[in-house]
Amino acid sequence: MAAVVQKTKLVLTMTGIFLNDVLSLIVFTLLDVLDFVLCYVYKIMDFFFEADWKPCYCSSAKEAITSSGKILLSEQGEPKKIVRLTSSQLQLEEISDTLYTRPSLVYEVSKSTVERLKVEGTSSGSGSSMIQSCEKIKKRRTVRSTFTINSTIVEMLQGRIGGQQSLPIPRWSDCDCKTCTSWTSSCKETLFVKTDGAKDNAQEDVLFIHGFISSSAFWTETLYPNFSKSAKSKYRLFAVDLLGFGRSPKPTDSLYTLREHLDMIERSVLEPYKVKGFHIVAHSLGCILALALAVKHPGSVKSLTLLAPPYFPPPKGERATQYMMRRVAPRRVWPFIAFGASIACWYEHISRTICLLICKNHRIWEFLTKLVTRNRIRTYLMEGFFLHTHNAAWHTLHNIICGTAGKIEGYLDEVKDRLKCHITIYHGKDDELIPVECSYNVQSRIPRAHVKVFEKKDHITIVVGRQKAFARELEEIWRNASG
Repeated sequence: MAAVVQKTKLVLTMTGIFLNDVLSLIVFTLLDVLDFVLCYVYKIMDFFFEADWKPCYCSSAKEAITSSGKILLSEQGEPKKIVRLTSSQLQLEEISDTLYTRPSLVYEVSKSTVERLKVEGTSSGSGSSMIQSCEKIKKRRTVRSTFTINSTIVEMLQGRIGGQQSLPIPRWSDCDCKTCTSWTSSCKETLFVKTDGAKDNAQEDVLFIHGFISSSAFWTETLYPNFSKSAKSKYRLFAVDLLGFGRSPKPTDSLYTLREHLDMIERSVLEPYKVKGFHIVAHSLGCILALALAVKHPGSVKSLTLLAPPYFPPPKGERATQYMMRRVAPRRVWPFIAFGASIACWYEHISRTICLLICKNHRIWEFLTKLVTRNRIRTYLMEGFFLHTHNAAWHTLHNIICGTAGKIEGYLDEVKDRLKCHITIYHGKDDELIPVECSYNVQSRIPRAHVKVFEKKDHITIVVGRQKAFARELEEIWRNASG
């Protein structure tokens, strides 16, 4: 009887995988066509509204990168780098190859199906015919073309260098409300920082870094009200809106690289507030920035608290950036959160359309939400989701989440060897975007890291819904780190 039940479960599982893959193949093939059409639609609309269009990555990666006054450099087999020319200095930055190199859908579907069916079918010996048919599909894979420019050949094209006018701020497809453009009226281009806690006699500082398509409200609306009076009298609390998100600057010519994000955090928090020693609390994408910041300031970080860190060690021989993209955005219609991540990561023009419909009109959506719910729920999560530009989300996703995939192991080793701070990792067991294995992967590189997994919690509810308990836990972490 048990054998029959097990075999039935296996058949149902394999059927579900097959149906999900077939449906994904159909849906994402249609999305491929739609994104291709939208490419030309946006060229026409950009030219109509702005008398010019910004090159995209699906047509010419060189144009997309160099159109804002950047010089593209590359060595064969090495990560692409660009040189930005500002009024005072040359800045070398690294960009992710996932911006302009994304394998075909047929290859990805067939590869993942074969791998999963092999796992499911190994124990029972069934499913061999399906695996063989998928192997045949796998052989017919195609990959989008890439480009390589030797570092001895420097291309200087368009943008500020060539005298071309910069794109307007905001662009026609971005929101122009006071909240989204408040940074344009400031003489200082720094991040929006929400402070709380001790004013004059602070003993220590805490930096909160939010995740992808979020804002400082993720912390200020959940944790800030729940910290004890004693904690607020001892710690200065800093929650930032990352570059391109929330109320922070959203420059149209930025590539939102790791260097840009770190520089803005230093310029907005560490330098003006004269922060010396500090604790870091980071969520999702923010964990990557937290690790990079800790490596850059090894003597200043007193504790690291990471929530759902996205760390997928790549198999031997695979490019880390491409592997990270496939894991975070697997191009599947189910689970739904993976479907959303796939659209955001793989389709430049479809994701821009979503930003046009949702982010540009966020005031309407917020009003409708409050009207339907009779203003009975707080909308800070929605506000964090709405307040960004497509340019910021697209480049941050690729240059930070995907682009740093090959660096994370080095960061973790640096933290293990050079930092003596306490490291605590939180993860929701039901997180479908960043699985629990990521936290254990981090622990495998830093054995002293303490991993806490919470039942029935996901990527958001690891904080939202348990903010009081989490605030107490953070206070305990900071006390132990200081003691």
